[in-house]
Amino acid sequence: VDMMGNKERRAVNVKGLLRRNWLLIATVVSVLIGIGLGVVVREYASLSHLHKQYFGFPGEILMRMLKLIILPLIISSMITGVAALDSEVSGKIGLRAVIYYFSTTIIAVILGNNMSMKRSVSDSGTFSTNRNMFPENLVQACFQQWKQYHDLVFNSCIFVCFLSFQNITKEYKIVGSYSDGINVLGLIVFCVAFGLVIGKMGEKGRILLEFFDALNEATMKLVQIIMCYMPVGILFLIAAKIIEVEDWEIFRKMGLYMVTVLSGLAIHATVCLPLIFFIIVRKNPYTFTLGMAQALVTALMISSSSATLPVTFRCAEENNRIDKRITRFVLPVGATINMDGTALYEAVAAIFIAQLNDYPLDVGQIVTISITATVASIGAAGVPNAGLVTMVIVLTAVGLPASDVTLIVAVDWLLDRFRTMINVLGDAYGAGIVQKLSKRELERMDLISDVDVANPFALEATLDDEECEKKSYVNGGFTVDKTDAISFTETSQF
Repeated sequence: VDMMGNKERRAVNVKGLLRRNWLLIATVVSVLIGIGLGVVVREYASLSHLHKQYFGFPGEILMRMLKLIILPLIISSMITGVAALDSEVSGKIGLRAVIYYFSTTIIAVILGNNMSMKRSVSDSGTFSTNRNMFPENLVQACFQQWKQYHDLVFNSCIFVCFLSFQNITKEYKIVGSYSDGINVLGLIVFCVAFGLVIGKMGEKGRILLEFFDALNEATMKLVQIIMCYMPVGILFLIAAKIIEVEDWEIFRKMGLYMVTVLSGLAIHATVCLPLIFFIIVRKNPYTFTLGMAQALVTALMISSSSATLPVTFRCAEENNRIDKRITRFVLPVGATINMDGTALYEAVAAIFIAQLNDYPLDVGQIVTISITATVASIGAAGVPNAGLVTMVIVLTAVGLPASDVTLIVAVDWLLDRFRTMINVLGDAYGAGIVQKLSKRELERMDLISDVDVANPFALEATLDDEECEKKSYVNGGFTVDKTDAISFTETSQF
């Protein structure tokens, strides 16, 4: 009887495990099937360019749906998350998040330099980042961002004593233009300010806050629907990418470079980040990583930390039980400025290109690469292959030919997926660490106000359903109904 009972309990546990993780299992299976399908079609079918586009269309639909949801998700989550915190608490949480992001990015760059075994900073990335922080048009920021570069101007020729001596003076002027892509940084800055203002408006801001909270809930419902389609989309995404690769021989030629990048990313993901998490949070970091598995697999397949954001939200909140007030504030910021994997990759790639050109790097240039890679990674967009664009800044900073970025294009699409996965993992660890460091502030907020976590001005019924005509709202520690009767709530007492 006991044996039969044990078997039944095991069966129930297995069913429960499958029910809870069916999406993750389906995604992993779809990856394996996609790899097999891509290899078979590549080997036995000769597809035209048009047919390849048709073949990858289901995967393109997934990317479009994920990109579609980014804008409403960032806006609604940031505004409701910031409004749920007072300005002092949100300032502390923001400062902790930024310190964590900078620290881990610098660690990643140093690790990348050391993995490469090698022993004047460009400011265009900084100016571009500052411009994007304050967009001149909020609507334009929803589909365009500022990109700039340095234009070199030559002038002055001096002729002395019948001999022509050419004295060339180099001048730089900043030029740039708007390019396609959501200005996430600018939207985040606006949403933070807007959320703080709503939070300070009290009852007058309640309607706006309820609107954005409802928008956030509706957006997350859409995310759940998209997640059901994800295994199908990922299957065709990976199969289509395998079919598109023209020359596999390049992977053998650049094997050492790829191994260096992947080894650095692996060390950062399995040693550096978990160690920081364990020291601060005092919990098993690998259990935490397992809870983020669906987001990591998604990032690996679609190669975009911004497009992975909906899945990151769900994994962090449902699997790892991170407070929504933290995730809604920290994760969108992390997806924009926390690029550990990109920073490490750019440091390794710059040193690799220097070695190919027999260009010796001194200590000062190594430091320059480290600083520039950190700044450039922060300015990089959370979209596929954004690292290639910022690589130009890093190469220019140490006098390397920017055109040599083409040397790593052939393998960048693969490495980009792994560094995106590390970026997402770093964001998730950051949310867990910030929650731990902000525990006192969150508990104090829970004690002084009997409010809903996501909506500090939510309506709360204090009467029976039969007396539903008298509604009440929470205002600080007091319950105020429409009859102007005031009663002190038990939850407001310390």
